[in-house]
Amino acid sequence: MTAPIQGAGLGLRREHYQDILALRPREIGWLEIISENYLVDGGKPLHFLDRIRADYPMVMHGVSLSIGSTDPLRSDYLAALRTLASRIEPAWISDHLCFTASGGRQSHDLLPLVMNAAGVRHVAGRMRQVQDYLGRRLVLENVSSYVRHAGDDMDEAEFVRAVAIEADCQLLVDVNNIYVSSRNHGIDPRAYLDRLPAERVVQLHLAGHQDLGDIVIDTHDHPVRDEVWQLYDHALQRFGAIPTLLERDDDIPPLADLLPEVRRIGGTLEELRRAA
Repeated sequence: MTAPIQGAGLGLRREHYQDILALRPREIGWLEIISENYLVDGGKPLHFLDRIRADYPMVMHGVSLSIGSTDPLRSDYLAALRTLASRIEPAWISDHLCFTASGGRQSHDLLPLVMNAAGVRHVAGRMRQVQDYLGRRLVLENVSSYVRHAGDDMDEAEFVRAVAIEADCQLLVDVNNIYVSSRNHGIDPRAYLDRLPAERVVQLHLAGHQDLGDIVIDTHDHPVRDEVWQLYDHALQRFGAIPTLLERDDDIPPLADLLPEVRRIGGTLEELRRAA
Protein backbone atom coordinates (compact mmCIF):
# COMPACT_ATOMS: atom_id res chain seq x y z
CA MET A 1 0.00 0.00 0.00
CA THR A 2 1.83 3.06 -1.27
CA ALA A 3 -0.91 5.71 -0.99
CA PRO A 4 0.30 9.00 0.51
CA ILE A 5 -0.38 9.91 4.12
CA GLN A 6 -3.19 12.45 4.01
CA GLY A 7 -6.44 13.23 5.75
CA ALA A 8 -7.48 11.59 9.01
CA GLY A 9 -5.59 8.75 10.65
CA LEU A 10 -6.08 6.55 13.70
CA GLY A 11 -3.66 4.94 16.11
CA LEU A 12 -3.75 1.18 15.50
CA ARG A 13 -4.59 -0.71 18.70
CA ARG A 14 -5.01 -4.46 19.14
CA GLU A 15 -8.62 -3.99 20.29
CA HIS A 16 -9.49 -2.89 16.75
CA TYR A 17 -7.56 -5.39 14.61
CA GLN A 18 -10.56 -7.53 13.70
CA ASP A 19 -12.94 -4.64 12.98
CA ILE A 20 -10.43 -2.84 10.77
CA LEU A 21 -9.86 -6.01 8.76
CA ALA A 22 -13.57 -6.81 8.51
CA LEU A 23 -14.92 -3.30 7.88
CA ARG A 24 -12.01 -1.38 6.33
CA PRO A 25 -13.57 1.93 7.42
CA ARG A 26 -13.30 4.55 4.70
CA GLU A 27 -13.03 7.33 7.28
CA ILE A 28 -9.55 6.09 8.19
CA GLY A 29 -7.04 7.19 5.59
CA TRP A 30 -3.93 5.84 7.33
CA LEU A 31 -2.75 4.24 10.55
CA GLU A 32 -0.03 4.95 13.09
CA ILE A 33 1.55 2.07 14.98
CA ILE A 34 3.42 2.16 18.27
CA SER A 35 6.77 0.83 17.08
CA GLU A 36 7.58 -0.99 20.32
CA ASN A 37 4.50 -3.22 19.94
CA TYR A 38 6.01 -4.86 16.86
CA LEU A 39 9.73 -5.17 17.57
CA VAL A 40 9.46 -8.95 17.68
CA ASP A 41 10.31 -11.80 15.33
CA GLY A 42 6.80 -13.19 15.01
CA GLY A 43 3.47 -13.78 16.71
CA LYS A 44 -0.02 -12.33 16.43
CA PRO A 45 0.91 -8.64 16.45
CA LEU A 46 3.03 -8.98 13.31
CA HIS A 47 0.47 -11.31 11.73
CA PHE A 48 -2.24 -8.69 12.04
CA LEU A 49 0.12 -5.86 11.16
CA ASP A 50 1.01 -7.47 7.83
CA ARG A 51 -2.65 -8.04 6.96
CA ILE A 52 -3.72 -4.53 7.86
CA ARG A 53 -0.69 -2.96 6.17
CA ALA A 54 -1.90 -4.46 2.89
CA ASP A 55 -4.87 -2.07 2.99
CA TYR A 56 -3.58 1.05 4.76
CA PRO A 57 -0.52 3.28 4.54
CA MET A 58 1.25 3.56 7.88
CA VAL A 59 3.66 5.58 9.97
CA MET A 60 5.74 4.37 12.92
CA HIS A 61 5.61 6.17 16.26
CA GLY A 62 8.05 5.26 19.03
CA VAL A 63 7.99 5.89 22.77
CA SER A 64 11.44 4.77 23.96
CA LEU A 65 14.10 6.27 21.70
CA SER A 66 14.98 8.55 24.64
CA ILE A 67 16.65 11.02 22.31
CA GLY A 68 17.41 13.47 25.11
CA SER A 69 19.03 10.99 27.50
CA THR A 70 22.72 10.97 28.37
CA ASP A 71 22.67 7.17 28.15
CA PRO A 72 24.21 5.78 24.95
CA LEU A 73 21.84 5.22 22.05
CA ARG A 74 20.68 1.60 22.05
CA SER A 75 22.03 -0.11 18.95
CA ASP A 76 19.75 -3.15 19.39
CA TYR A 77 16.68 -0.90 19.52
CA LEU A 78 17.74 1.05 16.44
CA ALA A 79 18.43 -2.19 14.55
CA ALA A 80 14.96 -3.47 15.41
CA LEU A 81 13.42 -0.16 14.26
CA ARG A 82 15.25 -0.40 10.96
CA THR A 83 14.09 -3.99 10.46
CA LEU A 84 10.46 -3.07 11.16
CA ALA A 85 10.69 -0.09 8.82
CA SER A 86 11.98 -2.37 6.06
CA ARG A 87 9.01 -4.66 6.67
CA ILE A 88 6.16 -2.13 6.56
CA GLU A 89 7.76 0.79 4.64
CA PRO A 90 6.29 3.60 6.76
CA ALA A 91 5.94 7.10 5.37
CA TRP A 92 8.00 8.28 8.35
CA ILE A 93 9.25 7.29 11.80
CA SER A 94 8.55 9.53 14.78
CA ASP A 95 9.37 9.65 18.47
CA HIS A 96 9.25 12.19 21.30
CA LEU A 97 11.42 15.16 22.20
CA CYS A 98 12.15 13.94 25.72
CA PHE A 99 14.08 11.30 27.63
CA THR A 100 12.69 8.06 28.99
CA ALA A 101 15.81 6.36 30.39
CA SER A 102 18.61 7.31 32.74
CA GLY A 103 21.40 5.20 34.14
CA GLY A 104 20.20 2.26 32.06
CA ARG A 105 16.74 2.27 33.62
CA GLN A 106 13.56 2.89 31.66
CA SER A 107 11.05 5.17 33.36
CA HIS A 108 8.25 4.44 30.85
CA ASP A 109 7.43 8.15 31.05
CA LEU A 110 8.08 10.94 28.55
CA LEU A 111 10.23 13.20 30.70
CA PRO A 112 10.94 16.86 29.82
CA LEU A 113 14.40 18.07 28.84
CA VAL A 114 16.41 21.04 30.05
CA MET A 115 15.60 23.68 27.45
CA ASN A 116 18.79 25.60 26.71
CA ALA A 117 21.45 25.82 24.01
CA ALA A 118 23.40 22.87 25.42
CA GLY A 119 20.24 20.77 25.34
CA VAL A 120 19.66 21.70 21.69
CA ARG A 121 23.21 20.64 20.74
CA HIS A 122 22.93 17.40 22.70
CA VAL A 123 19.63 16.33 21.14
CA ALA A 124 20.61 17.43 17.64
CA GLY A 125 23.86 15.45 17.77
CA ARG A 126 22.03 12.29 18.79
CA MET A 127 19.36 12.92 16.17
CA ARG A 128 21.98 13.08 13.43
CA GLN A 129 23.33 9.70 14.57
CA VAL A 130 19.87 8.11 14.51
CA GLN A 131 18.97 9.62 11.15
CA ASP A 132 22.25 8.43 9.62
CA TYR A 133 21.65 4.93 10.94
CA LEU A 134 18.02 4.72 9.78
CA GLY A 135 18.79 6.41 6.47
CA ARG A 136 15.92 8.86 6.79
CA ARG A 137 14.87 12.04 8.56
CA LEU A 138 13.19 11.45 11.89
CA VAL A 139 10.04 13.20 13.11
CA LEU A 140 9.97 14.56 16.68
CA GLU A 141 6.85 15.19 18.76
CA ASN A 142 6.46 17.82 21.48
CA VAL A 143 5.46 16.28 24.83
CA SER A 144 3.10 17.47 27.54
CA SER A 145 4.88 18.68 30.66
CA TYR A 146 4.11 19.42 34.28
CA VAL A 147 7.42 20.83 35.62
CA ARG A 148 10.18 23.10 34.38
CA HIS A 149 13.92 22.72 35.00
CA ALA A 150 15.96 25.34 36.82
CA GLY A 151 18.39 25.34 33.88
CA ASP A 152 15.78 26.35 31.29
CA ASP A 153 16.56 29.56 29.46
CA MET A 154 14.33 28.90 26.44
CA ASP A 155 10.60 28.49 26.29
CA GLU A 156 9.21 25.30 24.78
CA ALA A 157 8.34 26.67 21.34
CA GLU A 158 11.83 28.15 20.99
CA PHE A 159 13.43 24.88 22.08
CA VAL A 160 11.37 22.71 19.70
CA ARG A 161 12.11 25.06 16.83
CA ALA A 162 15.84 25.16 17.58
CA VAL A 163 16.13 21.35 17.79
CA ALA A 164 14.26 20.86 14.50
CA ILE A 165 16.53 23.31 12.69
CA GLU A 166 19.80 22.14 14.26
CA ALA A 167 19.00 18.44 13.73
CA ASP A 168 17.39 19.03 10.31
CA CYS A 169 14.46 16.87 11.31
CA GLN A 170 10.69 17.15 10.91
CA LEU A 171 7.98 17.76 13.49
CA LEU A 172 4.87 16.01 14.74
CA VAL A 173 2.83 18.70 16.49
CA ASP A 174 0.62 17.29 19.23
CA VAL A 175 -2.12 19.88 19.65
CA ASN A 176 -3.43 18.33 22.85
CA ASN A 177 0.06 18.33 24.38
CA ILE A 178 0.43 22.03 23.60
CA TYR A 179 -2.90 22.72 25.26
CA VAL A 180 -1.95 20.66 28.33
CA SER A 181 1.45 22.32 28.70
CA SER A 182 0.01 25.78 28.13
CA ARG A 183 -2.49 25.31 30.93
CA ASN A 184 0.10 23.88 33.29
CA HIS A 185 2.66 26.61 32.65
CA GLY A 186 0.48 29.61 31.87
CA ILE A 187 1.53 30.15 28.26
CA ASP A 188 -0.43 31.11 25.14
CA PRO A 189 -0.98 27.94 23.05
CA ARG A 190 -1.71 29.88 19.87
CA ALA A 191 1.49 31.86 20.19
CA TYR A 192 3.32 28.55 20.71
CA LEU A 193 1.91 27.20 17.44
CA ASP A 194 2.71 30.40 15.59
CA ARG A 195 6.42 30.13 16.47
CA LEU A 196 6.96 26.61 15.13
CA PRO A 197 8.59 26.22 11.68
CA ALA A 198 5.62 25.35 9.49
CA GLU A 199 7.80 23.91 6.73
CA ARG A 200 8.94 21.11 9.05
CA VAL A 201 5.50 19.99 10.29
CA VAL A 202 4.35 16.74 8.67
CA GLN A 203 1.76 15.44 11.15
CA LEU A 204 -0.62 16.54 13.90
CA HIS A 205 -1.98 14.61 16.89
CA LEU A 206 -5.30 15.02 18.68
CA ALA A 207 -6.21 13.27 21.94
CA GLY A 208 -8.17 13.63 25.14
CA HIS A 209 -7.03 14.78 28.56
CA GLN A 210 -8.22 15.19 32.14
CA ASP A 211 -8.76 18.72 33.42
CA LEU A 212 -8.36 18.77 37.20
CA GLY A 213 -8.52 22.53 37.47
CA ASP A 214 -5.08 23.42 38.80
CA ILE A 215 -3.41 20.80 36.61
CA VAL A 216 -4.24 19.20 33.25
CA ILE A 217 -3.05 15.65 32.55
CA ASP A 218 -2.48 14.12 29.12
CA THR A 219 -4.30 10.80 29.54
CA HIS A 220 -5.50 9.76 26.06
CA ASP A 221 -8.53 8.17 27.70
CA HIS A 222 -11.24 10.70 26.74
CA PRO A 223 -12.66 12.12 23.54
CA VAL A 224 -10.99 15.28 22.24
CA ARG A 225 -12.25 18.25 24.26
CA ASP A 226 -13.80 21.36 22.72
CA GLU A 227 -10.89 23.61 23.65
CA VAL A 228 -8.48 21.29 21.82
CA TRP A 229 -10.70 21.25 18.73
CA GLN A 230 -10.57 25.05 18.78
CA LEU A 231 -6.79 25.01 19.07
CA TYR A 232 -6.68 22.47 16.21
CA ASP A 233 -8.49 24.98 13.98
CA HIS A 234 -5.73 27.47 14.72
CA ALA A 235 -3.07 24.85 13.96
CA LEU A 236 -4.64 24.21 10.55
CA GLN A 237 -4.68 27.92 9.81
CA ARG A 238 -0.97 27.98 10.64
CA PHE A 239 0.19 24.77 8.94
CA GLY A 240 -2.45 23.92 6.35
CA ALA A 241 -4.25 20.60 5.82
CA ILE A 242 -1.63 18.51 7.62
CA PRO A 243 -2.41 14.77 8.11
CA THR A 244 -3.95 14.44 11.55
CA LEU A 245 -4.16 11.41 13.83
CA LEU A 246 -6.63 10.61 16.59
CA GLU A 247 -4.92 8.92 19.56
CA ARG A 248 -6.67 6.74 22.12
CA ASP A 249 -4.49 4.69 24.47
CA ASP A 250 -6.59 3.99 27.55
CA ASP A 251 -10.24 3.15 28.23
CA ILE A 252 -10.32 2.21 24.55
CA PRO A 253 -13.87 2.06 23.17
CA PRO A 254 -15.12 0.03 20.20
CA LEU A 255 -13.89 1.23 16.84
CA ALA A 256 -17.34 2.52 15.91
CA ASP A 257 -17.24 4.95 18.84
CA LEU A 258 -14.03 6.54 17.56
CA LEU A 259 -15.11 6.96 13.95
CA PRO A 260 -17.19 10.14 14.53
CA GLU A 261 -14.04 11.94 15.72
CA VAL A 262 -12.08 10.56 12.77
CA ARG A 263 -14.84 11.79 10.42
CA ARG A 264 -14.71 15.22 12.03
CA ILE A 265 -10.97 15.42 11.40
CA GLY A 266 -11.35 14.24 7.82
CA GLY A 267 -14.20 16.64 7.11
CA THR A 268 -12.28 19.59 8.51
CA LEU A 269 -9.21 18.77 6.43
CA GLU A 270 -11.29 18.30 3.28
CA GLU A 271 -12.98 21.67 3.76
CA LEU A 272 -9.60 23.30 4.18
CA ARG A 273 -8.23 21.67 1.03
CA ARG A 274 -11.26 22.80 -1.00
CA ALA A 275 -10.94 26.33 0.31
CA ALA A 276 -7.27 26.36 -0.65
